[in-house]
Amino acid sequence: MRRSLAPSQVAKRKLSGGSGQDEGWTARREKRQKSSEDSRNIHISPFREPLTQLNNHPEYLDSDKHEAFIRSILSKPFKVPIPNYTGALGARALGLKRAGVRKALHDPFADDALVLYEPPTLSAHELIKADKEKVPVHVVVDPVLGKVLRPHQREGVKFLWECVTGRRIPGSYGCIMADEMGLGKTLQCITLIWTLLRQSPDFKPEIDKVIVVSPSSLVRNWSNEVQKWLGGRVTPLAIDGGSKDDIDRQLVNFISQYGRRVPSPILIISYETFRLHAAVLHKGKVGLVICDEGHRLKNSDNQTYQALNAMAAQRRVLISGTPIQNDLLEYFSLVHFVNTGILGTAQEFKKRFELPILKGRDADANEKDRQAGEEKLTELISVVNRCLIRRTSDILSKYLPVKIEQVVCCRLTPLQKELYQRFLRQAEPLDSLEEGGKMNVSTLSSITSLKKLCNHPALIYDKCVEGAEGFQGALDLFPPGYCTKAVEPHLSGKMLVLDYILAITKTTTDDKVVLVSNYTQTLDLFEKLCRSRRYQYVRLDGTMSIKKRAKIVERFNSPSNPEFIFMLSSKAGGCGLNLIGANRLVMFDPDWNPANDEQAMARVWRDGQRKTCYIYRLLATGTIEEKILQRQAHKKALSSCVVDEEQNVERHFSLGELRELFSLNEDTVSDTHDKFRCRRCVNGREARPPAEDADCTSDLSQWNHCFDKKGLRDQVLKSCWDAAVSFVFHQRSHEEQKGVV
Repeated sequence: MRRSLAPSQVAKRKLSGGSGQDEGWTARREKRQKSSEDSRNIHISPFREPLTQLNNHPEYLDSDKHEAFIRSILSKPFKVPIPNYTGALGARALGLKRAGVRKALHDPFADDALVLYEPPTLSAHELIKADKEKVPVHVVVDPVLGKVLRPHQREGVKFLWECVTGRRIPGSYGCIMADEMGLGKTLQCITLIWTLLRQSPDFKPEIDKVIVVSPSSLVRNWSNEVQKWLGGRVTPLAIDGGSKDDIDRQLVNFISQYGRRVPSPILIISYETFRLHAAVLHKGKVGLVICDEGHRLKNSDNQTYQALNAMAAQRRVLISGTPIQNDLLEYFSLVHFVNTGILGTAQEFKKRFELPILKGRDADANEKDRQAGEEKLTELISVVNRCLIRRTSDILSKYLPVKIEQVVCCRLTPLQKELYQRFLRQAEPLDSLEEGGKMNVSTLSSITSLKKLCNHPALIYDKCVEGAEGFQGALDLFPPGYCTKAVEPHLSGKMLVLDYILAITKTTTDDKVVLVSNYTQTLDLFEKLCRSRRYQYVRLDGTMSIKKRAKIVERFNSPSNPEFIFMLSSKAGGCGLNLIGANRLVMFDPDWNPANDEQAMARVWRDGQRKTCYIYRLLATGTIEEKILQRQAHKKALSSCVVDEEQNVERHFSLGELRELFSLNEDTVSDTHDKFRCRRCVNGREARPPAEDADCTSDLSQWNHCFDKKGLRDQVLKSCWDAAVSFVFHQRSHEEQKGVV
């Protein structure tokens, strides 16, 4: 008998409310049905679909419900779909409400963050009481730029920002960026522009528009630099050509822009175009004006200076690697342009500073005058240094290869000597100079004739044919059958040395050469020489368009390009060009202005250069060219005192000696070395080397002095010595540092 049917079990089920036997049977039946269904489901194919009747129709949705559902979606308020999105940087964003304390555009606590302004620290109590809409924020340079700035460039950006925001000199908003060539002045200024356009301690842009004024040859270069460093973040408006109406239209569109986010906030324009269209730009205001190669503004009376000075722009930055070019009054004009009144008027400056300083700088000055000059110099430096930053090229030593600079004195050929002596005997300008002490038009013409004669007799051949003043009967001195169509290097000492330099460089190295001259006639001679020697070359002078210049420079710098020589007119393209494709540069003739020569010589020793650089400055021995070099040394000594603050700068030349232009010293290997009265050289030999810390920026008396080729480091120049070299000054930029990038 089953236990479940026992009387005791049945009684229990009845007491608990069960139905006895019937209930147990039902439960067992359901259990059996469930197990049979499970077994059937196991054998049903998963690919079978249930059959539907053919007369079944799909159910239709209620259209009213659908419309209501769509409307409910579309009627929802706007919601930012990106987590932690904070809106457009530096400006209000549509549909986004900022909450809490304002914060800087970039993280001031990030690694290598360049912080230009740090707000005062507020306590928790002060923060609660403070107006959240007026709390100042950090000003931090965009990391895109901050991470590529070198230490001296970071310092420069901070200096510029403090000057143009009035934090260094209360009430003055200008400064001069006077770093030497190659230190990245353009990058520092682009960083300043981008920071001012995007942020300020007041949580809004400091300025809305910027005008960059540069020489015409650098307009495209500035545009390229902005694109290079900022990418697509801003599109500059670069005007380097076009009709007057077209330029006027573009300038009107630029100057009429306003608002928090101007579409084209940067205008890049040449000095000439600015002067011609100044009336349009004077109708509006801009936040900042930057003048590249600002030494163009050395004369406050010229139209360009007056046009720029009339611009409604409180903040002004002047870029010049050579702020002192000729005299202190020109220096005053630059400082007066950026910060009007800081040095008084021009007459006050001349009386207070210029006259005492120049009197004390004269080699014949007494001790009292020297002391008074030093005091005024110290006073001038203390005033100007608040708005001028100057770093020399020795900073580059850790980034650039070694530069070997050489001043090469070349003997005149017999023909040049005869022509030079005849001119000095016959020329009347010498007498007028000695009588009046001042130069007139005739005197300047004579100087030009002598400079050209030093380059090559072919340059004054036409005057000899005409029998011009100073060259009467000189035609007989030329070789029989002489013709100017073919260059004859053996008739000029400098051309002879140049011919050797090019030939030896071409055959013993894979270096490229830049040839620089002040005269296009000399460039013509270079062309004839290149054609006769079958050297491939390119030429850049004033006749070449701005757009074409950029293309030939880019092509020449390519290592795969076969062109061996780049001919450059120092007047047309000596500033700002980057010619790192070459590592040898020949300055064929000197300029009265040392800044022009320095600018031209800096074309190859720049960022991106990988080879040792060789600079050759050719001078005709004992001639007017050495006098020009001596005049340059006088100006550079003045610049060293005022701009570079160097102490005990050598006083080699009196003003009287500098007027001795019309003379020929035939019995010397170097008239300049004779003027030094050098104590390191004894009996035609350098007995003591220069100071250990001397470099290319030092005075020539602190360079190496070579009376023969034994002391030269450049193998190319060693090979050229016997051609026509009489003496060489040479110095290197720095000792080579291994392992430094």
